[in-house]
Amino acid sequence: MRFRHPDGSTVHLSYCTNVHPAETLDGVLAQLRDHCEPVRRRLGRDRLGIGLWLARDAARALITDPSALRGLKAELDRRGLEVVTLNGFPYEGFGSGEVKYRVYRPDWTEPERLAHTTDLARLLAALLPDDVTEGTISTLPLAWRTAFDDTGAATATAALTTLAERLDALAELTGKSIRIALEPEPGCVVETTADAIGPLTAVGSDRIGVCIDTCHLATSFEDPRQALADLAAASITVPKAQLSAALHAGEPHLPEVRAALGAFAEPRFLHQTRTRTAAGLRGTDDLDEAVLVQVLPESSPWRSHFHIPLHSPPAPPLTSTLPVLEDTLTRLVGGPVPLTRHLEVETYTWQVLPDELRPRSRTQLAEGIAAELTLARDLLTGLGLKELP
Repeated sequence: MRFRHPDGSTVHLSYCTNVHPAETLDGVLAQLRDHCEPVRRRLGRDRLGIGLWLARDAARALITDPSALRGLKAELDRRGLEVVTLNGFPYEGFGSGEVKYRVYRPDWTEPERLAHTTDLARLLAALLPDDVTEGTISTLPLAWRTAFDDTGAATATAALTTLAERLDALAELTGKSIRIALEPEPGCVVETTADAIGPLTAVGSDRIGVCIDTCHLATSFEDPRQALADLAAASITVPKAQLSAALHAGEPHLPEVRAALGAFAEPRFLHQTRTRTAAGLRGTDDLDEAVLVQVLPESSPWRSHFHIPLHSPPAPPLTSTLPVLEDTLTRLVGGPVPLTRHLEVETYTWQVLPDELRPRSRTQLAEGIAAELTLARDLLTGLGLKELP
C-alpha cells in the first residue's frame, strides 16, 4: 500500500510474510497464492505491499538461478503484490515448533550472516518495482547479549562495514539503493535504540540504520520522542519501522492478571518480559519465567514481547501497547518530512495466540491481517497522508 506524504514523497505500508513461514522457494510461491493475494483481495486493492521473508534455502535458490528470480518477480506482479522491504532477521527455521533463542543465529559475528544479508540485498534490488529506487532490510541487533565481548563487537563492526561497501557497489551497479536496519530487541546486544548509537557510529555509513519495532520499543518502556530525538542527534537514520504492539499488564500483582498472562506463555517463540522500576528496567528472557518464578517486581506494569494483533487487544485485565505505536507513528511520519518511508505490520504470532484468539482457517487469518492493515491505513490517513491506488 502506498501513501502520499504532504511533502510529496511516497510512504510504503507492507505486512510481513514471516507469519506464513516457508523455508523453500516453492513455499514462498505458495504463500503468495494462499495468503498474500487473498489479503489484497479482501482489502479491495489492485496492489499490496508485502515485507517478504526469505529463509536461507529460498534465498540461495533465487541467487543461484536467475530464471527462478525472474519467475518470482513475475508471480508477484501477477498476483498484484510488490516488495520494497525484506525481513532479514530470521535466518531459517522460523516455522519450527521451537524457535526461541535459535532466531538469533547466525549473528553478526558469524560469516553466514554477512553472506545471507548480501544475498538478500542483491535479491531485493532485483525485486523492487520499476518505479522504486530504495529498498530496506531489517536484521537482528548484532547478537543475543550473552557471549558477546569486545572481539565480537569488532567482528560485527567489520562485517557491517563490509556490507555497507557492498551496498554502495550494488547501488552503483543497479541504480537501486538498499539500506539495512538493525532492529533493537529486548535481550540482545542492541536492546534499545540508545544501544544502537555506538555500534552504528562505529560503522559510520548511512547505508546502515535502525528499524524501529514498536512492540520492542514499548516492551523496553522507551519513550518514542526521546528515542527518535537521540537517533537524530547522532545522525542515525530509520530506514524502516515495524508496526507492532506488545502485551501489557497494568496490575501484575493481581492473581487474575497473572493467570491471564500465563495463557500467552507458549513454547515456540521467546517473549521477553520487562518492568520499569526506580532503579531501571528489570526483566526475564521469557514470559513463563516471569509468571511462574515471580522474579519481577509486581508494583509496576509488565510488558511482554508478544506481538498482539493491532486491531484486537486482549480482553481485560490485559491490553496492548497500541498507544505507543500510535505515538511513534505520529513522530515518524506525522511531521513535515517523514523520518522513514517504509512501514511494515509484523504480527507473526497469530498461530501461538491463546486458543480462543487464534485463527482457525486461512480465511480468518486473512481477515485478521486485512483488519490490521486497515487500522494502519486509517492511522496514516489521519496524519494527513493520502492513500494512493
